[in-house]
Amino acid sequence: MRPHERLDVWNKAIDLVTMVYRATESFPREERFGLTSQIRRAAVSIPANIAEGAARDSKKEFAHFLSNAQGSASELETEQSIKKEII
Repeated sequence: MRPHERLDVWNKAIDLVTMVYRATESFPREERFGLTSQIRRAAVSIPANIAEGAARDSKKEFAHFLSNAQGSASELETEQSIKKEII
């Protein structure tokens, strides 16, 4: 088992990605390459950054990638707010 696979936060982030993909399936077709794509990329970025950070050699590097994951979570939250306004 890889280091990130032991982290609850990584597993929850994977669950979030699954939920996001299911939720965005019902978005309008014209949003497939716009908002749908942006939302999905932000969601995928969260566990990806956690995994990359867990593979690093120092706590400082791990913290940097956790910060990136938090940024992606904020981006996802913003995109969800936009979606509520336009769809």
